[in-house]
Amino acid sequence: MFRTDSENNSKNLARFIVQACEEYGDKTAFYCGSAQLSYRDVEERSRALACWFQTHTALQPGDRIAIQLPNILEFPIVAFAALRAGLVLVNTNPLYTQREMLHQFSDSGAKAIVIFSPFAEKLSGIIDQTDIDVVIYTTAGELPNIECQKDINQTDLNSALAACEGETLMPVIVPPDAVCMLQYTGGTTGRAKGACLTHHSVLSNAMQLSERLSTTIEPGKEIFVCPLPLYHIYAFAVNLILFFSQGHANILIPNPRDLDSFVALIKPHKFTGMAGINTLFVGLCQHAGFRELDFSHLKMTVSGGTALIDSARMAWKEATGGEITEGYGMSETSPVISINYPGKEHYGTVGQALIGTQVEIWDVNDSPVPQGDVGQIVVKGPQVMKGYWKNPEETAEVLTADGYFKTGDMGMILDDSCIQIVDRLKDMILVSGFNVYPSEVEQVLCSHPDVIEVAVVGVPDQITGEAVDAYITVKESIDIGEIKQYCRENLTAYKIPKKITVVNELPKSAVGKILRRELRVKPNAL
Repeated sequence: MFRTDSENNSKNLARFIVQACEEYGDKTAFYCGSAQLSYRDVEERSRALACWFQTHTALQPGDRIAIQLPNILEFPIVAFAALRAGLVLVNTNPLYTQREMLHQFSDSGAKAIVIFSPFAEKLSGIIDQTDIDVVIYTTAGELPNIECQKDINQTDLNSALAACEGETLMPVIVPPDAVCMLQYTGGTTGRAKGACLTHHSVLSNAMQLSERLSTTIEPGKEIFVCPLPLYHIYAFAVNLILFFSQGHANILIPNPRDLDSFVALIKPHKFTGMAGINTLFVGLCQHAGFRELDFSHLKMTVSGGTALIDSARMAWKEATGGEITEGYGMSETSPVISINYPGKEHYGTVGQALIGTQVEIWDVNDSPVPQGDVGQIVVKGPQVMKGYWKNPEETAEVLTADGYFKTGDMGMILDDSCIQIVDRLKDMILVSGFNVYPSEVEQVLCSHPDVIEVAVVGVPDQITGEAVDAYITVKESIDIGEIKQYCRENLTAYKIPKKITVVNELPKSAVGKILRRELRVKPNAL
């Protein structure tokens, strides 16, 4: 059933993880509030749980296991255990509705799940429609009451760990090209699809990113704040894989929207780095407690997931004294494609492509455009996914025969080889035949001192085909007429929003990325 293959095992994530545990031993790997895990703790507990998968379930290497947890200490234990048992991770947002859970579990064919106990009730209503028959809860003691028609093997995590404490794990053959994760996209272009990431693609990206950051961070010396959810590819690859492999400590933030708790969790630490996005940077900079923290050890702040706006960067500089290094990536590229060199940032760009990564700009006929022209960004490199899980049609649309991945992003390559992203291809607005990129209008609106956040979308218009609509959140009351005048001073006429709506909050994804698609579909719901 389980076989040993030392050559293959040296090139997979399980071995990568164990090597870090052996090298850094008693050093702290993860903090979460007053609790923490050392590298040795992570190795012992992930090994025990992997043994439990092997001896107490019928799970086989290659079977899918859903992990539906927030940023708590259990997450790395479960993720690493699954990888060590040869299982395929299906990272799942704990706040998903039953409909979203059912789609992801059914599409992936998940046979097991580790779930945050407070959300177990949602699983009860759909489990009979899935292949899941192994359920592990995070809360010790009495198990949640899941009603289902089939027999399920259910336990709590502590009991599973205790049952196999100190046992020897049976080695598993895991070749480098085996799928290790089904990372579901956000569904911005339709139903969420599972990007098939392999051990090779994830490890390659970790090595590529390590090379880019090597002049800034020292192995075993850093403490990184991890507010972005580990189930998202950004934090999973950067914090859980790369930073862990280098012996750094991660401070897990379970709920980054609770800024009071966020600040309290990081205050005791001499943190040296953090990854985030616009909304988080802006929110923290407006928090009095955050501004009073000691930032003397802060070396690097990384932004990704959405375009970094100037107002967020400048607020961060004023509050912390540090710069923000912007990068670019996608679920389908494991995830990083490019990033600025820390300390040598070319603002307004996402930096240069990582080592071993080819980036080109193509026109609608899939032909390269002249240097400096705008077109679709395409990527080729070892970090590119195998394809979409059981979806050859969608795979064929984005992966070419020679291995280029079509990102769906519009951009250009500048003279210094830095990549400038203009916008999502599908978000582009066509006003009287002119291209309007929402991100440009958003940058202008965000530069107004009274505006906090912005989302710009295109809406049908009988005269111009499409019109520009803007939704903003503001610091206090605001004069819309003044905002429109500000736009007239900074934008060509056809780019000026026809309508500007002040809202209390903009729709966001789990990582705080503003969701334009929800404004296009149901703008009146705000």
